[in-house]
Amino acid sequence: MMPTAPTLPAGVSQDALLAALRPLCWGAADILRAYSRGEQPPYGFPKALSVDDGGEGPVSAADLAVNQWLLDGLKQAFPEAGWTLLSEETAKEQLTEGQPLPADWLWILDPLDGTKDFLQGTGEYAVHLALVQGRRPVLGVVLLPEADELWIGLVGEGAWCEDRQGDRSPVRFSDRTAVSELILVASRSHRDDRLVKLIDTLALGGSKAVGSVGYKVATILRGETDLYVSLSGKSAPKDWDMAAPEAVLLAAGGAFTHADGELLTYNTGDVRQAGCLIASHGKAHAALEEIATRAMATIDPGFQV
Repeated sequence: MMPTAPTLPAGVSQDALLAALRPLCWGAADILRAYSRGEQPPYGFPKALSVDDGGEGPVSAADLAVNQWLLDGLKQAFPEAGWTLLSEETAKEQLTEGQPLPADWLWILDPLDGTKDFLQGTGEYAVHLALVQGRRPVLGVVLLPEADELWIGLVGEGAWCEDRQGDRSPVRFSDRTAVSELILVASRSHRDDRLVKLIDTLALGGSKAVGSVGYKVATILRGETDLYVSLSGKSAPKDWDMAAPEAVLLAAGGAFTHADGELLTYNTGDVRQAGCLIASHGKAHAALEEIATRAMATIDPGFQV
């Protein structure tokens, strides 16, 4: 059963919010593409200086510029909105360990998800914007600057992809349903022995390695792959890595849970999304949860899935 359609903060309409998010996202894409190519970025942001020259390097410059662009844009578009803005770049100043932010409505932003891919020029990096109410996402945006794809998901209403002209294309989940047929989207790095053993136990139909979490989920939305598994503890992905991709995937009718079926929660006082997390098109999700939970009990009996 699909979740109920999202409500929004008082005074914020869905049409107005989407109308504001589109130019913000495409502006962020232009900023990141310029930095990735060593070009002069738009909107008055400074060109990146190398660390050797006393600058902060292209990643830091891009992170900081897009962070400012997004935060300023949301504040200017909705000065009276009753929400709080949190990004990866502001988290150190805003967050206290163990204490959730006192916000019913919270934006969780990642100005640049996929730093290695940004530096290596693979193009498989993303920008994440998620609007969370309480501890659960209601809206997600995953921007893929190099692919010119803007994935938007309204939980309970649906998800789609837009190009720069505003033309929409639908989610295209694959027709694969048997676990033995499913294609895994995996990281090029972040693999430990436990994850290798778990993937071997799942006995899937194949795998594809790509960059950021947002880019991974986009491959599921396009039907190129079917599931993503995150297995981690102290070095786990953070709220800003997962919130927007989860929202888009849920809005599309997919699933994103812990292996034991528990939902991901945000703004809990601990930004780490630790455990065994499974994102999928949903068609074999219960079977994946069951196999993964049973397997982890053998692979690492003390691991909290």
